[in-house]
Amino acid sequence: MSAPAAPPADSLATPIAWADAAGRLLGCNPAFASWLGVSVRRLVGLALAELDGEGSRLAELLPRLPDTGEAVRVRRARLAFPGGTERFAELWLARTDDGGVRIEVHPADEFPGEDPATLLPAALSAALKGLAHEIRNPLAGMKGAAQLLGRRVDTDDARELVGLIDAEVDRLAALVERLLNPAPPHAFHPTNIHAVLERVRRLAEVEAGWAIRIVRDFDPSLPEFPGDADRLVQALWNLVRNALESGASQVQLRTRAEHHLLIGDAAHKLVVRVEIADDGRGVPDDLAERIFLPLVSGRAEGSGLGLPLAQQVAREHRGSLSYRSRPGHTVFTLLIPVPDDEPQ
Repeated sequence: MSAPAAPPADSLATPIAWADAAGRLLGCNPAFASWLGVSVRRLVGLALAELDGEGSRLAELLPRLPDTGEAVRVRRARLAFPGGTERFAELWLARTDDGGVRIEVHPADEFPGEDPATLLPAALSAALKGLAHEIRNPLAGMKGAAQLLGRRVDTDDARELVGLIDAEVDRLAALVERLLNPAPPHAFHPTNIHAVLERVRRLAEVEAGWAIRIVRDFDPSLPEFPGDADRLVQALWNLVRNALESGASQVQLRTRAEHHLLIGDAAHKLVVRVEIADDGRGVPDDLAERIFLPLVSGRAEGSGLGLPLAQQVAREHRGSLSYRSRPGHTVFTLLIPVPDDEPQ
């Protein structure tokens, strides 16, 4: 199947895709791919039904599209790249002159009053943006202080700690900016999971000092995979911090390769398995079924946002996050597939 010449939609900010009569995507503009958080190349050839969060809703509509080219409106549609995060939108579908289908997307944030499917209530979202705005100035002060301190230290250990402070301030500043100015996910780059875990380990050692023992059990054969290293640090650090706050005296960072594994309904030849194991108190029984829901926490001072965020990062990487727990032994498992076209 060969894709037709790229239409003028390629230069539009509105997400647009085009498919054949059976609903298989022949192409899309960069805005469509960015909205779903993947590349154009990975979308071409997919059936529209694979992106439909409601199964066959769109596929059943295609044969009923008017041959006149008149557009049909689909309200509150749910779309997602397989294994990715669902996006809510209003769709306009129209038959093209060659018998194909043109799909125009108007994301839910363009008509928030019509779509109840939002991640946070409007009041909480506004509060978070206000908090983010207030955090900006202290972060700038911390970064400036770290840079001044970096000029005065004269040992490798001190320089490493100053560099860690500087890197974490940059990461927090990026999170604040994301809250204030939501943007499509960053493009993925080749990512070494062990470099991510080393950064998490150093954060844990700085926060807990000698009160915690960090054990590394790494599989050196693991390949790099396309990912967002900062987001993975954020997710895994949340898991390790939960272990620290559960009274653990030891945390194990473990990696392994898994072959021919299913994640959801998708089969993958190679999957990177990351386990965060600890000997803390474990997950309370009354929270076991709700642990990944926002604002659910086993601690009075907890925000209840760390685990939902970690799960979100797993989904961004087409992976999954799960756990098993009993007092004295809790293991969170992150699975990230390695694309078939990556070196293995």
